[in-house]
Amino acid sequence: MANGVIGYLKTRLQSLSVKTGVVVACVCVLCYAFSFLQMLLPVSAVLKGILWVVFYGLAKACQYTSLIILGKSGFSMLRAYFARKVK
Repeated sequence: MANGVIGYLKTRLQSLSVKTGVVVACVCVLCYAFSFLQMLLPVSAVLKGILWVVFYGLAKACQYTSLIILGKSGFSMLRAYFARKVK
């Protein structure tokens, strides 16, 4: 049962566009930033730990989701895009 649900989700995510994968990757970067920048807040250590776990978990979830969405062809397209921009 679980394998069917995971396979279904993977198939649905892979059908999304490369632009969507890039947006999810940007959300991932923001979650990573929030997970470490919250240490500057003047709150208790327990709350800081909870915020870190939440934002770091969201960052990891977004990271793996964007990897599934982009796939090998999406990375090839992004690499070619940035290679043209640099030259």
